Amino acid sequence: MIRALMTILLTGNLVALMPAFANRVAPDTSDEPQFRAEPIAEAKLSPPDRLQNLLIHAISMIGVNYKYGGNSAQSGFDCSGFVRHVFAESLALELPRSSYAMGKLGVNVKSEDLQPGDLVFYKTLNRAFSHVGIYLGEGRFVHAPSRGKSVEIVSMSDNYWKKRFNGARRLLSED
Repeated sequence: MIRALMTILLTGNLVALMPAFANRVAPDTSDEPQFRAEPIAEAKLSPPDRLQNLLIHAISMIGVNYKYGGNSAQSGFDCSGFVRHVFAESLALELPRSSYAMGKLGVNVKSEDLQPGDLVFYKTLNRAFSHVGIYLGEGRFVHAPSRGKSVEIVSMSDNYWKKRFNGARRLLSED
């Protein structure tokens, strides 16, 4: 399934995925939950299934509008709100609210060792870890970019992102 998902991503045939996500809009929650280092609920999925859930949920959010401070599909996402939402909804794993705090989780990953599901960080506001996205594979990541745009997939080799790459962290283990 992951191979098929990556083929769809790389060929740009996201339309093939859309029927499966037509009714997947998370309810809007106004209360900000407290950060927990452990899963919200027991995840009974194998590592490949967990990764598949994460990637599919992230891709299903493509087109959701950017909103500074946003953390729901109804009102929009900023970069960390998007990542936080995807991890909570797909893996029942609660992450901190800021990209900077997310940059302290998991283990450091070199760019040549990136795997789908890793968090990629960028220096976009003259400070480290000011932007975050989810690595999809083949040099692409999904993120909530900026005001006036929506969740999208972009290439890490685009000049803008290449110049600002600030590191990566792995939160998902193989077991």
